[in-house]
Amino acid sequence: MISLKKIFIVILKQLDLGSAVAVRLTKYTGKSKEFIHPKHFLEESPWFTKHLNRYDTVLDLGSGNGQNSLKAAKIANKVVGIEIDENLIKISQRTAKQKKSKNIRFIRGNLEKKLPVKNESFSKVLILDVLEHLHSREQILDEIHRVLKPQGLVFIGVPNKDTSWKKYQRSVKICSFSDPDHKIEFSQKSISKLISESSYKILSFGYGKYDTPFRGLYDIIGVIYLPLYKKISISREQKTQSSPNEASGFEIVAQKR
Repeated sequence: MISLKKIFIVILKQLDLGSAVAVRLTKYTGKSKEFIHPKHFLEESPWFTKHLNRYDTVLDLGSGNGQNSLKAAKIANKVVGIEIDENLIKISQRTAKQKKSKNIRFIRGNLEKKLPVKNESFSKVLILDVLEHLHSREQILDEIHRVLKPQGLVFIGVPNKDTSWKKYQRSVKICSFSDPDHKIEFSQKSISKLISESSYKILSFGYGKYDTPFRGLYDIIGVIYLPLYKKISISREQKTQSSPNEASGFEIVAQKR
């Protein structure tokens, strides 16, 4: 017999669908010309941008709809985004053209294979919310090492598997992954080990926003009323400062050794 606790958790987990709905609403409500996550309305300068400068050549792996690439291009000298989905590449190219970003280009590539770029050709690499989607995680970290210049930096964003909400899901034998396409999610110890064993030195280890089953609802609020969404976002960041174990993900800066 299914317990009431499990039924309750299953219902809460359905709220995750709100994020996908919010992405579509950004276009349907006229907030954006393309489908984008409402978080991009808040993050004009995401956490990685403070480590960039105007001399940087930046590689964005799994660039998706190009939002992180475009933010990096406002600072860096040159940005290249690699994405496997041709439709997302077209969206990225259209958005770059609309924003008149001329120092950015997007190319197709499979991150499970050798990257289509030369050795030591980039000073910074972004791999944000991507590593957990790959089977060949050690291989892509090796490839990043190959294309980074000496002392180059990689910015890694991955989900945290050990929040209370995710443990609560697993307690009733429900998959706790925040995305059904995830191949893995990480503890702070496991992602630190993976990075260190791939010939990188971790320079800083940061934390994302507080994990909650209501994230999908919050994202819908972001489309409807941005000021409230901003307040919620700030509140989640503050809660993480006092409870880092509850962060939805990790934000890591590592240097090539």
